[in-house]
Amino acid sequence: MQETIPVFDGHNDILYRILMEPEAREAIWLTGQGKGHLDLPRMKAGGFAGGMFAIYVPSPATEEDDGIEALMDAPPYALDLPAPLPLRESQAVALGLAGQLLWMERASGGAFRLCRTAAGIEAARAEGVIAGVMHMEGAEAIDEGCDALHAFHAMGLRSLGPVWSRPTVFGHGVPFAFPSSPDTGPGLTEAGRRLVRECNALRVMIDLSHLNEKGFDDVARLSDAPLVATHSNAHAVAPSSRNLTDRQLDMIRESGGMVGLNFATVFLRPDGRRDPEMGWEAVLRHLDHLIGRLGEDHVGFGSDFDGATVPEGITDVAGLPRLIAALRGHGFGEALLGKLAWGNWLSVLRRTWGG
Repeated sequence: MQETIPVFDGHNDILYRILMEPEAREAIWLTGQGKGHLDLPRMKAGGFAGGMFAIYVPSPATEEDDGIEALMDAPPYALDLPAPLPLRESQAVALGLAGQLLWMERASGGAFRLCRTAAGIEAARAEGVIAGVMHMEGAEAIDEGCDALHAFHAMGLRSLGPVWSRPTVFGHGVPFAFPSSPDTGPGLTEAGRRLVRECNALRVMIDLSHLNEKGFDDVARLSDAPLVATHSNAHAVAPSSRNLTDRQLDMIRESGGMVGLNFATVFLRPDGRRDPEMGWEAVLRHLDHLIGRLGEDHVGFGSDFDGATVPEGITDVAGLPRLIAALRGHGFGEALLGKLAWGNWLSVLRRTWGG
């Protein structure tokens, strides 16, 4: 039996899941309920050794929400973007979620640690402790002057996406649309350009995953850090607005950045459907394309666990060894598997954060 390969994951949404069921947070995190994708027991079972934990502020529920999944089951679709969120309410939710992540560290009894450096992540792995990195998916909680960015950085924030699909004061996200180009609107605002400069100064990684094409280009012009998309796939394989074009992939390669493969079926499947009944073919096609375009040192995993429907072959975090086995069966050698699962993420974090 082959040893489980430790995995660093570029994106998950367990904080959002706990936000939706705060009264069940201990069961969700510590013991597992047979629900969702993540909990401590299944993370240990699946070889999940570290990852980015997203602070995400949801839009208010509307009557139209009930029909969204049906639309995504039957492409083509082009969903309207939610309205921007006000700063005060967003900041309160984000602060609570940051506190939730700190609670998860304390409640784990030493099994989980919030890390602020690449060296800290490596030390946690050596000790058999799961490493967590505070990430922000959509910067609604950050003011235009970026003062709150410094406060969240002091709490442990080390990765930030300027937008989650809906617009912010910093820029514009891509809508959920299939088929669609990511070229869907204007680029960064002046506040967005200031945010990029401040993230560079603090060495906070800038996540390009939900940003539209013009915003992506603006970050590429302004940033002195590697270009990173924590949870995105190849537009050439599945033409979703959320996936990256070959031109964007080339820019990421040239910057020394990387892409984390998103497990969401709607971004994997060439037909854009949400249906989890799929084999490994689409996953392998995306990885082959990403590696062919970026090189084997610039691709990893960005699961979107607890934020998306994933293929039945993976099912949840305990299914990571099945994914690794499928890649091994596809001909990926142990050295490449080690890079995809762990090494590439740690390398890009060192290049971004220093140390």
